[in-house]
Amino acid sequence: MNAAATPDLRSLAIAAGIAVDWTDAFGRRRTVKADTLRHLLSSLGLAAQTHAEIAASHNDLQQASRAAPTLVTGVAGKALRLPSSLKRADADAMPFEIVLENGALLQGRGSVIPAIDLPGYHKLRCADREVTLAMAPRRCITVEDLAGAGRRWGVAAQLYGLRRDITATTPVGNGGIGDFRDLADLAVAVADARGEAVSIGPVHALFTADPGRNSPYAPSSRLFLNPLHADPAAIADFARIEKAIDQADVRMALARHNESRLIDWPMAARAKLALLRALKSAMAADLAPGGTLAEDFAACLARGGQALRDHAVFETLHAACLKNDPSAHHWRQWPAEFHDPRSEAVAAFAAAQAEEVSFHQFLQWLSDKSLAQAQARARDAGLGIGIICDLAIGTDGGGSYAWAHRDDVMAGVSVGAPPDLFNQLGQDWGLTALSPRTLAARDFAPFLDTLRASMRHAGGLRIDHILGFARLWLVPDGAAPGEGAYLSYPLATMLRLVALESWRHQAIVIGEDLGTVPPGLREALQDIGLLGMRVLWFEREAGTFKEAPAWPRTAAAMTTTHDLPTVAGWWAGRDIDWREKLSLFGHGSSAANERAAREDDRTALWSAFTRQGIVTDDEPPPVAQSAQVVDAAIDFVADTLADLALIPLEDIVGVTEQPNLPGTVAEHPNWRRRLPTATQELAKQPAAARRLCSLSRRRGKP
Repeated sequence: MNAAATPDLRSLAIAAGIAVDWTDAFGRRRTVKADTLRHLLSSLGLAAQTHAEIAASHNDLQQASRAAPTLVTGVAGKALRLPSSLKRADADAMPFEIVLENGALLQGRGSVIPAIDLPGYHKLRCADREVTLAMAPRRCITVEDLAGAGRRWGVAAQLYGLRRDITATTPVGNGGIGDFRDLADLAVAVADARGEAVSIGPVHALFTADPGRNSPYAPSSRLFLNPLHADPAAIADFARIEKAIDQADVRMALARHNESRLIDWPMAARAKLALLRALKSAMAADLAPGGTLAEDFAACLARGGQALRDHAVFETLHAACLKNDPSAHHWRQWPAEFHDPRSEAVAAFAAAQAEEVSFHQFLQWLSDKSLAQAQARARDAGLGIGIICDLAIGTDGGGSYAWAHRDDVMAGVSVGAPPDLFNQLGQDWGLTALSPRTLAARDFAPFLDTLRASMRHAGGLRIDHILGFARLWLVPDGAAPGEGAYLSYPLATMLRLVALESWRHQAIVIGEDLGTVPPGLREALQDIGLLGMRVLWFEREAGTFKEAPAWPRTAAAMTTTHDLPTVAGWWAGRDIDWREKLSLFGHGSSAANERAAREDDRTALWSAFTRQGIVTDDEPPPVAQSAQVVDAAIDFVADTLADLALIPLEDIVGVTEQPNLPGTVAEHPNWRRRLPTATQELAKQPAAARRLCSLSRRRGKP
């Protein structure tokens, strides 16, 4: 029996930022169970099993709240009142000095800092303390800043799914996994069609030793890249790549995977990594001291520092432990002496496996160069924004980040979502989350590190589940998704830091604000110039689809997302077929009910297209190959007022199946589908060419 929470437990949870009561998507008021509160408090480092522990944890929180901060955020051009914990008794006469990022020195007295016009990280010295002043611009970089005034467009792509034909200069295509060269080719095609951006899913580091863990939204680390997307041509000429292919004896394997419809991640990854290993061996002289690439490689190692070395050691250890025990997927299943990255055992292992550690550092260097070249080609081709990267909301608890930075994350809980209209069982994503207590204690360094890593070679950043900047739904290990609770985060501080990094990197920011949106979040995003997202399926009111002119300017407009049906799939009810097959309907719902509702929805959507003047024909039948519906949906989204429209390639091509089906793992081929058309041939396909031309006509630069 899970007893109700006692008043002192509820009080502690509220003080720690946990919502003890909440309202679900169906309007019902819910109360969080006592065991859930204790579990979440424990993950925050706050013991709460007894009344004495609760009192001690309360005291810890109070002391932390009274401590003087070492980072304070503000807005450039506005005066900043210092927190009371930084003031002396004679606050009005308190001297201070500020060293700006550009080296200029400001001096004054009092507890109010006069307006600082320069955004940046400045140093404040007052009351015998040094504090970082993170002064954000008033807004993020906008679409207009990068692409000029007007309504602009781009495409959204799952990078792994891009296809490359086998030719004389690409004898194995891309080996079955889309890479950063394919991304550059796509960017050129979009630029030729007068688009401005290519948005991609996360390309964070996954698990080279365990490539079957292929969800880009469950990375091993968000600080590094997935080397399976690396482009050997970023550092080697055709002859060297050919030699490496033959040395690794993977020509037939790569060519076979290149022709596949679905990615076989374990086998395709094995072939790609064998090629990259042979390439490193072939380029040993170039990478050695005095070699043509030595300085660049050394700069990557210096820039990555301990974090890069930790990741490379993890990758090496993970492979060794899995070889000895195929069930050791999580680092907590490794021998105990390897649990601590600073242990003598880990140091000895890394020394003995120095060449293998170096290989994984090489992979990150090559990946970084590959992405940098893709963004450079995108901008050179004429894309005003270029590549929009994607930041996952968390990391896999068994990955390199959780291993090397365990104090930054909350153990024993995972990020998810409560039951809602589209996922009535709720969701447990199996991801760790950064602890808000650690963020405050470390001047938000873990958060800033992830932002900077994702913006490094991008003209934009999509932040997955930006609702988590206000609150995250956290599920205790072993509990059902609906048995979690919301934990609040410092929204204003995090948004200011995002705006500052946006300004420093000259990158737009898009926040995925779908689902159960906290009150005031969308207004906060709009105030700071951070684009939200609006998806065709959700833009309704009073039983009808909203008119195109009713969509806001301040959100990226999309036909669909990777987690939702494509236009062709939605029209045919393919998503309902899958959910029926896999028993994914919640209580009170059924396939029959969903199909009846979809029939009404199709009529409502076609009526919206008709009112917009996009179509004049009768409503087509619910079949998957309805190109007319796909054309109309793209044109409708293009006609919205949104500053930026992003159309998934699945809709540009007109495919039926969606990339990912939430609530499934192996039951549905998630993150495995490849596009039917090679990237360089995309604009030559009649349907795709027609849709790109229409986007250009409705939204392109004159």
